[in-house]
Amino acid sequence: MKLSNKALLALAISTITATAYAETASQDFVPTTLAGASAQSEAKGFIDGQSLGGTTRNWYSNEMKFRGQKFGYYKNEADKANDVTTRVSRRYNWAQGTILNYTSGFTQGTVGVSTEVAAYNYIALDRDQKDIAGGSNRTLAHSFGDAVGQWSKLGLANVKFRVSNTTLTAGRQNFSSGIVDTIGNRALPSSFEGVSFNSEEFSNLSFQGGIFDRVSPRTEQSLSKFRSEYGNGQETDKVKTLGFNYQPFKSLKTSVFAANVEDFWNQYYFGATHELGDAQTLALTTGLNYYKTTDTGSKKMGNIDNDTYSLSLGLTHQAHSLTFSYQEVNGDEYFDYLHETNGIYLANSLTSDFNSPNEKSFQVAYAINMAEYGVPGLKFNVYSARGWGIDGTHYNGTAYGEAGASRSDLRLMDGEKHQEYGVGTSYAIQSGPLKATTIRGTYVTHRASAQQADGNIKEFRLVTTIPFNIL
Repeated sequence: MKLSNKALLALAISTITATAYAETASQDFVPTTLAGASAQSEAKGFIDGQSLGGTTRNWYSNEMKFRGQKFGYYKNEADKANDVTTRVSRRYNWAQGTILNYTSGFTQGTVGVSTEVAAYNYIALDRDQKDIAGGSNRTLAHSFGDAVGQWSKLGLANVKFRVSNTTLTAGRQNFSSGIVDTIGNRALPSSFEGVSFNSEEFSNLSFQGGIFDRVSPRTEQSLSKFRSEYGNGQETDKVKTLGFNYQPFKSLKTSVFAANVEDFWNQYYFGATHELGDAQTLALTTGLNYYKTTDTGSKKMGNIDNDTYSLSLGLTHQAHSLTFSYQEVNGDEYFDYLHETNGIYLANSLTSDFNSPNEKSFQVAYAINMAEYGVPGLKFNVYSARGWGIDGTHYNGTAYGEAGASRSDLRLMDGEKHQEYGVGTSYAIQSGPLKATTIRGTYVTHRASAQQADGNIKEFRLVTTIPFNIL
């Protein structure tokens, strides 16, 4: 299961949930023109434009499985060799993740050059073998389940070349699109190794693309090959993606991306967000996300022909937001995406992704922004989501039905259903030496029928993130 970084901030509200605006959203057409200024022409120089800073994050999670389900771990190497598993109902993870990021300025001239280096450090504050229950993508552990107490790595290390408003980045980097996106919902985020570009030469039209061959996981020290979130561990050597963001109207933003994951799949994404009205009276935000996925190459993930979409309607009145989200998977396999990425912009991607074969899901979410009541930075939210109609009985592939698959055999899923409830609060400090520090608390309950893969689990998280600047 995965809680996306966007869901962490508002827990249940989708990435396209209504945002409060102080004035009526304009429906005017936006003509495409050349950008008014060149970012490179304003370069300050390698030294004068440099910065040094980062964040430190305290990340705590308390998970409990119920209805007879438990976590399992090996107490020692002998237990692992004999496959003797110790079962516990609770798992705790508590860590401190710190990022120290140095970014130079761009050199002056026609072609600007810059560099970015970020050191990531992780400290396991709870190292009890029973508490972490063998480790996970929350706490790095040795093969027999003993926590790695402290470790560091280069999370980012790249060189940038810029001409006008177009930047080419080579090395370990962050990247964000509807298919390949850095995920930051643990103590440390992921990053990608490769080459990418971002071009903003036009006023309302930008282009992005990249070729990546490795991922730096959230809770691992070394680089890894890409694999899928839900598959049986198959790996790929290359991920290629290309797309654009376009704003044809002041009230409408769109995004189109395609990706080729070598020998896995071709995936296509379309997203749109439209705003209407005035949040001081009533505003409507409509969001659409659509993915098309088909197998390619040697079909390491088996046969894939999947169409998945979500539609959300968000109503905002002053401090209050109410969002309704419907999501549907059309295909006999999971809607899948790359592990260690946030490449799932669907409205109902919560603790569960609600992405099983032929699944339909519906979510109702409410949020309140206390800034309207004199407490800026304080927010509350609550949601309920339900998925039904899961049917994998017609699955004829290989990735989601073998013993090594990370989820249940799809062919056993016949009419499965599940439901999820959550409540959360967040506070961002508005001033003083800790300005922009955020504190987030979330509680989620997920209940499922016998063959639904996410199971029965409750989780409480408390995450504090403190930014800092040195230069």
